[in-house]
This record gives sequence, structure tokens and C-alpha cells, in this order.
Amino acid sequence: MEPLDRIDRQILELLQDDGRLTGAEVGRRVGLSQPAASARISRLEKSGVISGYRAIVHAGSVGLNIRAVVRLRTTHAQLGPALQLASQTNEIASTLRVTGEDCLIFDVHCADAARLERIVDSLARYGPVTTALVLREYPAKPLRPADVDDAMAGTSSTRP
Repeated sequence: MEPLDRIDRQILELLQDDGRLTGAEVGRRVGLSQPAASARISRLEKSGVISGYRAIVHAGSVGLNIRAVVRLRTTHAQLGPALQLASQTNEIASTLRVTGEDCLIFDVHCADAARLERIVDSLARYGPVTTALVLREYPAKPLRPADVDDAMAGTSSTRP
């Protein structure tokens, strides 16, 4: 994959904000023709920089009124079974494998506290569990590719 230029970065930011933008609209916003913008988007998709598009569903609107972050500390031997359980549990929206004391972090959306309790209990078969209720979620920021200069220097960008 060749390095991303300023226009590629603008396209990524636009599509992360609204994945339904047309090639023509993306082109208009970044100063390219529709065919040129569509070609860049296609190149970003084919190279794996853009890995997909999805609808973002408001959990409360579909009856999932409780959100929790559940952390699991487990052994290497129990990691596979814990991941298998997570993949089969509809309320677990995402799983992260992390370093530190905990091994896995689960983003859980439930209809009620009783269901959350059952999920926590099922995960606890694999090791100690810590649960935190989510009070509020703040908007995610779009990912910005690392600047080549920053990556070479071993620093991170502090752009707003």
C-alpha cells in the first residue's frame, strides 16, 4: 500500500463521519471529480484501509437499555472457551484482547439487569470478572492515519 496523501486522509475522515456519501459528494468536498473520488475510494477498499460500512443502531431503540463494560482475567487455557462463549452471546457487541491484569474486555448491551447478571455469571466460569455500567457514551472520533514523520520519530500527532 502506498502512503496516504492529504486527499486520501480527507476521504477517510468524510466516510467515517458518513459512510453513505456518494462518490460525487466525496469528490465535491475534496475537490475531485466523481470518477477520481470513486477510484480513490475503491483503491482504499481494495487495499484494506476501508474494511467495510455499517449501520449504527441506537441500542435503546431496540430494547437494549443497559450497557456494561465487562473485564475478564483468565488463563491462556481458558481464553479459547471464553472467546467462544462471547461469540455465541448476542448481547456481547465487541471483544478486545488486552494486556495488563485483564485479558478480555467485552462491550455488553442488555435489556435488563437480570440478563446482564446471567452473562457476567457465564463469563465468570473462566476467571474473575469486573463489571462497570456505562452511564454515557460520547461520540467517537474518526481515525486519522499516523503521519509518516511522526511514525519515524516515534511520536504521536497532537493535532486537534
